[in-house]
Amino acid sequence: MIFNRITIDKLLDLLSLHAIFKIMKRRIIIFFCLILFNFMNAQIHEIGVFLGGSNYIGDVGKTTYINPNQLAYGVLYKWNRSTRHSWRASYIQGKITGNDTESKAPNRSLRGYKFENTVKELTLGLEFNFFEFNLHELKRQVTPYVFGGLSFTQYKGLFFKNGQTTSDADHGTLTIPMIVGVKSNLLPKLILGFEVGARYTFADDLDGSNPTNKNISQLKFGNINNNDWYMFTGFTLTYTFGNKPCFCPD
Repeated sequence: MIFNRITIDKLLDLLSLHAIFKIMKRRIIIFFCLILFNFMNAQIHEIGVFLGGSNYIGDVGKTTYINPNQLAYGVLYKWNRSTRHSWRASYIQGKITGNDTESKAPNRSLRGYKFENTVKELTLGLEFNFFEFNLHELKRQVTPYVFGGLSFTQYKGLFFKNGQTTSDADHGTLTIPMIVGVKSNLLPKLILGFEVGARYTFADDLDGSNPTNKNISQLKFGNINNNDWYMFTGFTLTYTFGNKPCFCPD
């Protein structure tokens, strides 16, 4: 009888502790949800899309820097810390191609190499406005801007064998984006921008001219001391949300 009473008492204690734990867990979740809600509504945010074109500059094909000839698209997010600057994250991908027969350089046009690759870029960085750009102003605003940061780019490692491109494996490289653009508010919550962005990569095998595989190092050609570049040129359209903040020093 005593044993049964002790067992029942322990069971009741465990049930009480479990109930208290559930209540505390619920309160903790509600607490963090309130913090997140207040944070999201205390700042100005933008979410949107990028649509434009891409092109490549390297050892195969043309050497024209701004020459969007393939589709590029992506998504982006901005956290505006003031009317002059914002943190920006984006994912953009596009096809890059090169064809020696389109080059004005005689040595390239005679060689006749061509390639096709896809770059997938994840970027974080800081966007700076030249003029004040308050997203809560209803009047029309226009400002040029610049962006700098760091990207990680995924692509196919290529090499040429018997004049034909061959895929080695999926490769990744760090990339430095350098972007200039101009933007304006179309509607109270819609921002339209146009930008041109050069990307300097720390790789030289996007076009197959400098394979990283040591077993095929004899297939290298071109200027192996210069890394590859690619460009994204196009429009951004973002939607703004969040309550009007106080842009005060931290």
